[in-house]
Amino acid sequence: MSRLDPLAAARDAVRAEKRRVAAEISSYLGPIAGCDEQFNYLLDTRRRLECALAELDRPEPIPTPRQPL
Repeated sequence: MSRLDPLAAARDAVRAEKRRVAAEISSYLGPIAGCDEQFNYLLDTRRRLECALAELDRPEPIPTPRQPL
């Protein structure tokens, strides 16, 4: 039995959350741009998830003290 790569698992989790947030945004009823806190929160969450996914997709992760060099 092979273990799932931790980065692959993280990518899958971020992608799943991004899909959930995108579905919530698309079903959101009539936001008022700049005035709707919940809608703006969803947009910010989507942006943060996109940034997290970009970091996970970097070619070489930055080594940490817990990773061998």
